[in-house]
Amino acid sequence: MKLHGAIAAAVTPLREGGRALDLDAVGPLIAYWAAGGIDGVLVAGTTGEGVLLTPDERRHLTERFVADRPEGFQVAIHAGAQTTHDTVALAAHALDHGADAVAVIAPPYFPLDADELLAHLRSAANACDPLPFYVYEFAGRSGYSIPVEAIERLRHEAPNLAGLKVSDLPFEAVKPYLLDGLDVFIGQEPLALEGFAAGAVGCVSGLASAWPDVVASLVHDRDPEAHARVIALRDALEGIPFLAALKHVLSNRGVLTSTDVRPPLRGLTPDEIARVNAIG
Repeated sequence: MKLHGAIAAAVTPLREGGRALDLDAVGPLIAYWAAGGIDGVLVAGTTGEGVLLTPDERRHLTERFVADRPEGFQVAIHAGAQTTHDTVALAAHALDHGADAVAVIAPPYFPLDADELLAHLRSAANACDPLPFYVYEFAGRSGYSIPVEAIERLRHEAPNLAGLKVSDLPFEAVKPYLLDGLDVFIGQEPLALEGFAAGAVGCVSGLASAWPDVVASLVHDRDPEAHARVIALRDALEGIPFLAALKHVLSNRGVLTSTDVRPPLRGLTPDEIARVNAIG
């Protein structure tokens, strides 16, 4: 079954100053998201600090999210890594351990061309076949955009290609990826309603980690008030370390016991804590 609805870009619970996973916190996180109306999670993506985790940590995280999910709650795994070798290994592990889907971002640092990206993405898709495979387009993190040509070619070479998560801004940058026959999930919540009107099917949201009910209302009900709220939240969090802010909100709500992030990311200053507390 392909992904659908409101997907939380899951934070990764950490402890010991961010040096270790807090796997016991996964169950309470999933329960919080499910109670807020979220349909599933993307694990170890940008919001999940995935590229800062070791491959073994990412495998442990996959196994725990799959083990702790309630029936019907979707678990997609971000398998994107710097090398094709690690990406393929993580995608295959997701298949072997019961995940529902796999997503892969273009590797950062080296600006790969269409041929290189096609080979990389095809290898990852083949490794998790028959799980639904999603291309994760985020030029702001990869450092470059995935050419639409590479995606069009991939759909002919990877029968399990189901769609894309597109986290680009502004909406003009999203439009080229709204391809017939592929499901598109919007990664920037303020663009969700515009995306739905243009054919997108859902949203993969970092805000949903802390405010699941708002994002669920935005996606499921197309609620204008939820739309205004996600814009206000993004504006209020501007200039504040986003992942640390999400974890602080979750700690305030009793969902997380630690707000640790993985260095070189940092926690919040006292002034930033006050600003996050004021958001509500």
